Amino acid sequence: MRTLDDLDVAGKRVLVRVDFNVPLDDDRNITDDARIQAALPTLKELREKGASGLVLLAHLGRPKGGPDPKFSLKPAADRLAELLGTDVALAPDLDDVPAGDVVMVENVRFFEGETKNSEDLARRYAALADVYVNDAFGAAHRAHASTEAVAHLLPSAAGRLLEREVTTLNGILEDPKRPLVAVVGGAKVTDKIGVLEAFLEQADTVLIGGAMCFPFFKAQGHEVGASLCEEEGLEPAKALLGNEKLELPSDLVAGRAFSADTEVQPLDGIDVPEGWMGLDVGPGTAERYGSIIAAAGTVFWNGPMGAFELEPFAAGTKAVAEAMAATDATTVVGGGDSAAALAQFGLADRVSHLSTGGGASLELIEGKELPGVKALS
Repeated sequence: MRTLDDLDVAGKRVLVRVDFNVPLDDDRNITDDARIQAALPTLKELREKGASGLVLLAHLGRPKGGPDPKFSLKPAADRLAELLGTDVALAPDLDDVPAGDVVMVENVRFFEGETKNSEDLARRYAALADVYVNDAFGAAHRAHASTEAVAHLLPSAAGRLLEREVTTLNGILEDPKRPLVAVVGGAKVTDKIGVLEAFLEQADTVLIGGAMCFPFFKAQGHEVGASLCEEEGLEPAKALLGNEKLELPSDLVAGRAFSADTEVQPLDGIDVPEGWMGLDVGPGTAERYGSIIAAAGTVFWNGPMGAFELEPFAAGTKAVAEAMAATDATTVVGGGDSAAALAQFGLADRVSHLSTGGGASLELIEGKELPGVKALS
């Protein structure tokens, strides 16, 4: 993969694909600017190396049918201007991109052909600059015009964020400090079957949490009550049950409903009574998982242990987050809800690497080729 070390940017205008798909509240205020912060090292390095100007491409949300003010990148442009200490102009269209030190083009998903990897649109992007840098790891698993097609039309390379993400995540499977422990949670086995299979082959221990434990339990003949149990996950779960590296919860916390003020019942075991739903791993499981993490050399975590957004069911996820923060192991968090949980518990700066791309990180772990990365090879 070509990096900034392979690209001459002095005196040249640089087209930079960044990942500014940031969360906004109802008033369109950014609630977490981590993705904008993560792009700063690349943007600053390009300016220090004498780039004549930066033209930034990014997406926000999933707009349909063209421009929509609800999905405008203006909040991101304004926040970037604050962080860089310079004006950041927002160009509404590709035909109206002003000259300037730093310019951001409006949401690329406003343009027809972006998600279809249109070569015509990619040529319009390429006409804006002399060289191309992709620093949007969170979008690197998509073959879109701004992540894949345009990389073939200009001298191109990976930015520092994309480079670090790929190097770190590949290193987990290629040369980890042992023991390698994977903590995999979330709702569906089928969403992460490739990740589970990869880690059951390469890791020393795989800890399962979240609603994805219920297909395993049901396949073993346990009662799951009203818990979220993915029927399509039963057969894949059954196929993995014989693997001695697999660790499942030994106790649970159940609720009558998916609500913060519901009736709560700690379960001394994993059979969920009728009419109840398992919404978190129990304290025994949390302690056991924490001990395994503490003894690890490398830990990868993706997916919460329960409904951490509901206070009565946050303890399991919090225990894993605190164990990740306290261990001397190399700790890598695969974005998504795990990153949100770390932020909620104030521990986001206590892990070795916090990925900016949930989907991209999982596909890389699975061994899939990311189109945005392949185009830079």
